[in-house]
Amino acid sequence: MKLLSIVGARPNFMKIAPLVHAVAAHNEKPGARPVKHVLVHTGQHYDPALSDRFFEELAIPEPDHHLEVGSGTHAYQVGQTMIGFEPVMLAEKPDWVVVVGDVNATCSCSLTAKKYQYRVAHIEAGLRSNDWSMPEEVNRVVTDRLSDLLLTTCRFADENLAKEGTAPERIVRVGNIMIDTLERQRKLAENRDPREILRANRAAALGAPAFDPLGADGFGVLTLHRPSNVDEPAVLKRNVELILELAETVPLVFPVHPRTAGRLREFGFADRLNEHPRIAVVSPLGYLDLLVLTSKARVVLTDSGGIQEEACVLGTPCLTLRANTERPATLAENGGTNLLVGTDPDKVRAAFRQVLGQARRPSRPPLWDGHTAERILATLLERTPA
Repeated sequence: MKLLSIVGARPNFMKIAPLVHAVAAHNEKPGARPVKHVLVHTGQHYDPALSDRFFEELAIPEPDHHLEVGSGTHAYQVGQTMIGFEPVMLAEKPDWVVVVGDVNATCSCSLTAKKYQYRVAHIEAGLRSNDWSMPEEVNRVVTDRLSDLLLTTCRFADENLAKEGTAPERIVRVGNIMIDTLERQRKLAENRDPREILRANRAAALGAPAFDPLGADGFGVLTLHRPSNVDEPAVLKRNVELILELAETVPLVFPVHPRTAGRLREFGFADRLNEHPRIAVVSPLGYLDLLVLTSKARVVLTDSGGIQEEACVLGTPCLTLRANTERPATLAENGGTNLLVGTDPDKVRAAFRQVLGQARRPSRPPLWDGHTAERILATLLERTPA
């Protein structure tokens, strides 16, 4: 069996690494049916330093094909990915094209594969925010409609697909592959000192932050990158003012996404954050560094999807700065640690005060056990004629 797997942006690395390891372990078993795994990196988001770091930390081999699509508009990325992926797919002739998550590369490669009648397996299928202003929602729905095999994380994803009329035989709940990576890296994270991460990743010109992340106040982690949170000057100003206020209660570590960094500079807010003694603005972090911080933080504030899931399993209180989430399994009402607070400052303040008094409470939805990749590989083998 031959798998052609696609990664396009940073979140995809953490989702494909466990499948890489599962295939390697399977092929080492005596008498096992051979599996050839070909990795395609579209380069939708590509930073050489960070990319190399992810390959090393997650023990992923160098991609067999690199399309070097780069950044650009949605139309540009989708079109360039299809143009670059088509000859690779036709040359490799895979049994399955495996796509993960909800980035443009996921949608583009699914569409290209189906034009040629190649079978598509979508890892992390069925997630829905029902927010069509999010490009990711478009990618999710289109990819799921095209995919032959929908590999889901939880019952909510199964229910979403069923409501859309998806045939039951196309849906297989396998669990959350992101948690496979978390479990593989957890021990390494436990032994790391967050002060080392701040020293290594804070811009030299900013110097050391004026707080100790292991001090009495502890620290929180903030990530912010959604267009709805950073692209409008008035919205970003409101968010910056709220961040400055919250940092007076608990110091914050802020790994700044390149998109957010650009907006902060463009709108003139960067210095206010950089100069605050209880905010450590750091460069984008590798997977392990960010896991160290989220596993030791008192609270996480985020508009990211994957961090909601990791915080849930780690037991770290999480405030999601969005009006919706495609990951309801992480919400407090469903047993998780995640509160969907939106961006209203009063609601964020109230939730922030609420969670600071809570003890860490790990929560693990069914099948979020570190063995999702093994179940995915077994399903693919079962559905591929010898």
